[in-house]
Amino acid sequence: MPLAEMSVAQIAALPPAQLQEAQANLLALQSMVKAVLDRMHTAMEQRYAERAQAARLVNGRDFGVCHLSDGELRVSVDLPKKVSWDQTQLAAIAARIADAGDRVQDYIDVDYSISESRFNNWPPALKEQFAAARTVKPGKPSYRLALQAPEGGA
Repeated sequence: MPLAEMSVAQIAALPPAQLQEAQANLLALQSMVKAVLDRMHTAMEQRYAERAQAARLVNGRDFGVCHLSDGELRVSVDLPKKVSWDQTQLAAIAARIADAGDRVQDYIDVDYSISESRFNNWPPALKEQFAAARTVKPGKPSYRLALQAPEGGA
C-alpha cells in the first residue's frame, strides 16, 4: 500500500528498515520539491517582477497585490511590506517617552526576553530572581532514522 494511503497507525507499525526508508525517501522528495519550487519562483520573478513593479507604481503603491495578464493567464503578484525597527533608536525613544511621563506601552509594543544561553550562564542567585517569569514549553520533536549494522556484524 502506498505510504500516502496509510494511516498514522499503519505507518507507526512499519518494520524499522521500512520506516527509515520511507523517511529518507520523503526527505529527499521534500528537498527536491523545495529546489524546484525555488527555481519556479525565480523564473516567475524574472518573468513578472518588472511588470508588477510598474503596475504598482501606476497605482501609486510600492507594496501590495497587483494583477497582470499574460495571454490567457491572470497573474496576481503580492509584494508584502516587511517592516523592521532599529532597536537602539526605539530604546532611546522609549526612554524619552518615559522621561516625559507618558506610558511607553501606549506607543511601543514592548516584548522582554532573555536568551536561554545567557540565562544558563547566570549565577544561581540571579537566576532565582527571574525564575518566576520563565516558562519552558516543549518544542516540536524531530526524528532522524538511520539503520544500524546488525549486532555481531561488521
